[in-house]
Amino acid sequence: MLKNSYPYYLANEAVFANQDLDVTDKYSGEVATRVAMADAATIDKAIDAADKAAGAMAKLAPYERQAILYHCVKRFEERYDELALALCIEAGKPIKDARGEVGRLIDTFRVAAEEAVRIDGEMPNLEISARAKGYRGMVKRVPIGPCSFISPFNFPLNLAAHKVAPAIAAGCPFVLKPASRTPIGAIIIGEVLAETDLPKGAFSILPCHREGADLFTTDERFKLLSFTGSPDVGWDLKARAGKKPVILELGGNA
Repeated sequence: MLKNSYPYYLANEAVFANQDLDVTDKYSGEVATRVAMADAATIDKAIDAADKAAGAMAKLAPYERQAILYHCVKRFEERYDELALALCIEAGKPIKDARGEVGRLIDTFRVAAEEAVRIDGEMPNLEISARAKGYRGMVKRVPIGPCSFISPFNFPLNLAAHKVAPAIAAGCPFVLKPASRTPIGAIIIGEVLAETDLPKGAFSILPCHREGADLFTTDERFKLLSFTGSPDVGWDLKARAGKKPVILELGGNA
C-alpha cells in the first residue's frame, strides 16, 4: 500500500512542506495518498542548490558515479513489488505492465552505471596538410551542468529514469518535475537517491502545478532542458527556453 503522505525532495532532502497534491487511485477514483507541492520559491532554491552542486558533481570519479547507480539498481530490485503496486495505483496500469515498467527502470539505471565508466574523449588525427604534420587533437567530454527535467504521466518511472540515470552517469545535477497526476514513482526514486553519497544539491524532485513551473524552462542557471510530453507544450517550452539546449520527446503515433 501507499504511504499516507509523501514529501518532495529539495537538495537531496525529504521535505514534508504540505499535503496539497491529492493522488487518486485510478481504479476507484478515490484519494490514495497526498504529496507535498513545491512553490516558485522552492523551485528557485532547488535551482540554486543544483547550480552550487555542479562543481562537486563534475569532480565525482566515474567509478563513484557508477557505484551510486548500482546502489539504485539494488534498491529498486529490493523494492520491486512496492514500485509496481504504486504504479498500478497512481497510473492505473495492470500489474503485468507495471512490473514491466519497473524492470525497465532497473535496466535503465544498470545501463547508465555501465556507461558511467565509458564516457571517453577522442584523439583525432589533424594531419590534413603538410602544415599540420604530426598534429593530433584532444576532445574531452565534460558535464554540461545543472539540468531541468520534466516528465509525463503515462510512464512515470521509465521516462523519469531516462533523464535521471544518464544525468548521474554524466555528473550533472538536476531538478525534476514529475507529472502531478503520477508523482509517486519519482518520489521513490528520490528516496533511493537520498541514501547515496551524491553531493548536497545534486538532485531535487518537485511536484508542482504547471502554472508555477515556469522556472524549469526559463531559468538561465539551467544548462539543459529535457521535456517529454505533448507537442504543443514541448514546442512552447523550446521557444521560451532561451539559449540552453533543449531535448524534446514529443507525443505522436511513431
